[in-house]
Amino acid sequence: MERADKMLAFMLQYENIAWYENGAVKILDRRIYPLKTEFVTCRNHIEVTKAIKDMVTQSAGPYTAAAAGMALAAYECRDKSEAEMSDYLEKAAYTISNARPTTANRMGLITGGCLQAAKKAMAEGKNVSDAIVEYTIAINNMRYNKVYKMAKYLVDMIPAHGAVMTQCFGETIVGQMCRVLKEQGKSDVRIFCPETRPYFQGARLTATVCNDMGMDVTVITDNMPAFVMKNENVDVFTSAADAICMDGYVVNKVGTFQIAIAAKYNKIPYFVTGAPDHVHPTIDTVKIEMRDPDFSLQALGTKTTAEGVKGYYPAFDITPPELVSGVVTDTGIYAPYDLKRYFENGNLGEYEMVI
Repeated sequence: MERADKMLAFMLQYENIAWYENGAVKILDRRIYPLKTEFVTCRNHIEVTKAIKDMVTQSAGPYTAAAAGMALAAYECRDKSEAEMSDYLEKAAYTISNARPTTANRMGLITGGCLQAAKKAMAEGKNVSDAIVEYTIAINNMRYNKVYKMAKYLVDMIPAHGAVMTQCFGETIVGQMCRVLKEQGKSDVRIFCPETRPYFQGARLTATVCNDMGMDVTVITDNMPAFVMKNENVDVFTSAADAICMDGYVVNKVGTFQIAIAAKYNKIPYFVTGAPDHVHPTIDTVKIEMRDPDFSLQALGTKTTAEGVKGYYPAFDITPPELVSGVVTDTGIYAPYDLKRYFENGNLGEYEMVI
């Protein structure tokens, strides 16, 4: 099976995201990459779930980790009867998919697909873990190829010799955007990455991928976007999303909302990339994850506040559709008020695949 991760940066290669092999899952520790390149080894699916909760992997990484966790769960119950194995995997799918509340529905699509692949393999007498690994590669290929199409539509919105601002780490779209920029002769486009505290995904992950792929990339602090937009002539603000609701609301890493406001004021379009989520008909169906507030009182492990100071840490915020210029999908750019048309055209979305 030809893989769609070729030509992309180190951390976008499937094995360097999360990988099941020989009764264990290895996950690249994005909490410390690129300062250190280390992998967390999980020996059961509960440990995979904990790794996802603990932010070992972030952005789209948890979806690959979830699939790897399902392959590991199949290994755990390999000696059980078919009925017992099905029950075990169904429980594992629920556990893994609910590792983080805001992305539970998307994660459920991944674990549900793994469950289907597992049941098909059981019916055919095949190795279930191997079948889930094959499914993982296939769905990653499908998603990478869809995101490549998204990148083409996005790059069409970026002028030659232009400037782009990102937010957090959009994972695959970051690599595919860089790839398409070079393919279209726009390799001199400047990319500005807000650092994205408290995990610094923009500084450590987005900037590293852009740099690895030969792009001109600059890291800015999280309080600089409005200044940079105006003074560096930013042409486009773009982000991925953890959920794109059918009513046009975008849920993404906290900070996206305020950058979208600054973009609107400066007459800069904001294009969010990704397929809409039909499992979220309205924004009311999304639960915003609140993480340990003390984590906002430090920077990469160094405490930055006095004792007694309180922290506050919502992992995501909500950008309303009036601030969104377009939703960039694999079939074109849709107005945030017209997302039903994406599915009316027969599309399945970014994380679903017919087995």
